Amino acid sequence: MASVILQRSRKKRLEQGHPWIFENEIERVEGEPVAGDLVEVSNHQGRYLATGYFNPQSKITVRIVSYAPIERMDRSFFAERFRRCLEHRSRFLGEADAYRLVYGEADFLPGLIVDRFADVLVVQLLTLGMDRRREEIVGALVDTVRPKGIYERSDVAIRELEGLEQRTGELYGECPRHVTVTENGLKIEVDIVEGQKTGYFFDQRENRASIAPLMAGWGARSGIALREVEEDGVLQRRPVNANGKTVTFPYWDGATVLECFSHTGSFTLHACKYGAKKVTCLDISEHAIESARRNVEWNGFTDRVEFVVADAFDYLRSQVKGLEERTERGEGQRGKVDTSKPLTAGGGRTWDVVILDPPAFAKTKSAVAGACRGYKDINLHGMKLVNEGGYLVTASCSYHMRPDLFLQTIQEAAADAGKILRLIEWRAAGKDHPQILGVNEGHYLKFAIFEVRSRL
Repeated sequence: MASVILQRSRKKRLEQGHPWIFENEIERVEGEPVAGDLVEVSNHQGRYLATGYFNPQSKITVRIVSYAPIERMDRSFFAERFRRCLEHRSRFLGEADAYRLVYGEADFLPGLIVDRFADVLVVQLLTLGMDRRREEIVGALVDTVRPKGIYERSDVAIRELEGLEQRTGELYGECPRHVTVTENGLKIEVDIVEGQKTGYFFDQRENRASIAPLMAGWGARSGIALREVEEDGVLQRRPVNANGKTVTFPYWDGATVLECFSHTGSFTLHACKYGAKKVTCLDISEHAIESARRNVEWNGFTDRVEFVVADAFDYLRSQVKGLEERTERGEGQRGKVDTSKPLTAGGGRTWDVVILDPPAFAKTKSAVAGACRGYKDINLHGMKLVNEGGYLVTASCSYHMRPDLFLQTIQEAAADAGKILRLIEWRAAGKDHPQILGVNEGHYLKFAIFEVRSRL
């Protein structure tokens, strides 16, 4: 087996658990490894450190797969790794039938993603080293998971950096385009062929469940309270409005919710499950909204959800502008405003809870400045539309948007909006997305819940 000898002056990232060896860390290569071959990695003194697969075309020249010598990555090698992945998910997710089964570097299989959707697996082979072992990976998945079908979604640009073409299609068995899974007791239909990434984002599973406390306790704001009412000679506690009439709508105590960047409507579904009164589900994609609509119908929430196909930035700005015009008219400025003229802006709506879960704005380090502007824009306008004492639920999946910078950006937005934010919850990705300490690239997801109040 060929060897890669590392420079003496390199940073000791490998010893701290990071599985990537960059080309500028390598002193020399002994032997003639072919791209995709396993190589042994040694320090400048010749001491063995790890084994990984080699690709001289990539800036990440070696990706580590073992910290003990191994001869090959064959079917049995992958089967053993997959069994460990299953054990981890079984321990923390119980009987769940949908989750990220293999999470690349964090499961010691860099360049490989496997998502489980009940009896169907969706794989991404992101690197040359994994692509060369396609048959071994499929065989090992069949041995350990026994799926009815395995579908490939290697339609990602990172493969081109490895000298590979993008690929999609069935690898094993039969794979229906739409599969139905259960998350937190909700039925969700996933499009594994045309959906984003592998079809669904499992990393927010626990975060979606964390919004439950936000969805109830709003009835008093509408003047509704539980009172004793006589029915057929018996006193019963019933919700009664300010006019003394009994309220029959079962979700009278629920929140009004706006979900932007909804994709399959996962936060919308959870909001309804936990008692939301009305949810506005918004995405720029017609395909995404149709997926969300089907999921809402599946779960019996149709009467509480409205769907909007729009750009989230434009929609939020429009609502804020309409709100500002209405506020101006309602604050005794009629002498300055010609009320005979119609309002120029539409909207002006507000919600008890606004949820912002956008795609990554910063996919490269050079894009961080623009991403900060984007995150500030949506959070600034989003928090302006939160009713006093309501909640802003906001996330970022941009690795280059570090947690401190994300919080700083939101704080700047709050200052400009005249709001005071109280951080109620701070979370990362779920338990099927473990993180290796020392691998900062795995710490990509930031999720926060803020209470929003006006600055008095």
